[in-house]
Amino acid sequence: MIPHLRSALLTLIIVFAVGPCLRAQETDSDQPNVLFIAVDDLACTLGCYGDLVAKTPHIDRLAAAGTCFRRAYNQLPLCNPTRASIMTGLRPDTIKVYDLDRHFRDEVPDVVTLPQAFQQAGYFAARVGKIYHYNVPASIGTDGFDDPPSWNRTVNPKGRDKTDEPLIFNAEPHRKISAALSWLAADGADKEQTDGMIATEAINIMREKKDEPFFLGVGFFRPHTPYVAPKKYFDLYPLESLRLPYAPSDDREDIPTAAFAHNCPVPNYGLDEPTLLKATQAYYACVSFVDAQVGRLLDALEELELADNTIVVFWSDHGYHLGEHDGIWQKRTLFEQGARAPLIVRMPGMSSGPCERIVEFVDIYPTLTELAEIPSPDGLAGRSLRPLLQDAHAQWNGLAVTQVLRPADDRLSEPVMGCSIRTHRYRYTEWGDGKHGVELYDHQTDPNEFHNLAIDPDERAQKVIERLRPMLRARASGQTPTTPFNPARL
Repeated sequence: MIPHLRSALLTLIIVFAVGPCLRAQETDSDQPNVLFIAVDDLACTLGCYGDLVAKTPHIDRLAAAGTCFRRAYNQLPLCNPTRASIMTGLRPDTIKVYDLDRHFRDEVPDVVTLPQAFQQAGYFAARVGKIYHYNVPASIGTDGFDDPPSWNRTVNPKGRDKTDEPLIFNAEPHRKISAALSWLAADGADKEQTDGMIATEAINIMREKKDEPFFLGVGFFRPHTPYVAPKKYFDLYPLESLRLPYAPSDDREDIPTAAFAHNCPVPNYGLDEPTLLKATQAYYACVSFVDAQVGRLLDALEELELADNTIVVFWSDHGYHLGEHDGIWQKRTLFEQGARAPLIVRMPGMSSGPCERIVEFVDIYPTLTELAEIPSPDGLAGRSLRPLLQDAHAQWNGLAVTQVLRPADDRLSEPVMGCSIRTHRYRYTEWGDGKHGVELYDHQTDPNEFHNLAIDPDERAQKVIERLRPMLRARASGQTPTTPFNPARL
């Protein structure tokens, strides 16, 4: 039997035969529901994050009614590891998940996931679409790389975006469409697309379960490649209105080789500017398409009279590059664009507006259990964001650690772990414990991370490095893991 499936079965036996490791509670009609919305590969390309191109009115209204964490950071900018970290509330070095193939229960078989904690408190827990990792797009319509004990029900819609795959334009034909810059301005209506169907099915569950407490995970696939959305969303972004990101001509000269992801070693994949602008248009089209589906969910909460008793969490699994640093695309970096990602929380009765405090995605788990007043397991890596939901300017002293593992290839002689710490002012990054490079950026003077102060650091920069390094090591070892990982799937 596959190890993670065996572990999942064992967990089910423990939960139901022996009893939950957390104290089950009587359900109460006043217990808040949780609408847990995940978006795949969404950068901070949203109006509420200051993006002047994005047209995202529905996500923006959610942010206006809650708390928009403008400096939220994921723990590893790759789908499977970051989702596993969020759902367990543990860091990658604890769950030993660094690639797209390893299941967290291989390392921590008895861990209580976030939706399990809610189940044990009497909640109905369901998933529609992608919450844990899926191998997009091949497994749309299947459970993918899921965690059965986390859910009472799973729903896996499969829309016309799957059947329309032969129509998708692939700018890099040597890559699969799920890994390449690829897109389609699709015919048909929103509800025919997988993400439209996901919204529909989620609304059906809200309607069915409106009289009992629920934890509903709703996972949208876009804007993950291929960028597929109905044509009307492409029309929102005329090509002549788009530009590629600025970078100084010497931007890459002070950046370590390991800082560039192995799947994007060549600037802009060697593609020309017109093609890159079409990819940018397609990405933003998908962002607006997903925004419309989020709007449907928010409207349904109002129509079903659930809005006043439902915590809404909106998050993306990691950040995303659209050509920054002279041609970085997609994820797998420790730059600000890869480590930072959207996080919005709306708790009925609380609205603190935009929050500039540094927070981490491991904070999501303890936040939700505290807000719902249910037990959470010992040993969670994060802390509750409730103080910031009540006051966005509350004392916090936050910092965030993000890491990523590079495979050995023609650029690197050995696998290299990169680890980065973000404080209010600085980002400090080490590759292979510093052996393969070091970076330091001062966000007060260099918000785009163009000038690496760790190259021949002056006295002030050296003091910053000496202060930040032990703080980084306290949260990420920097060592190449001894547990299994698949170099082809990092």
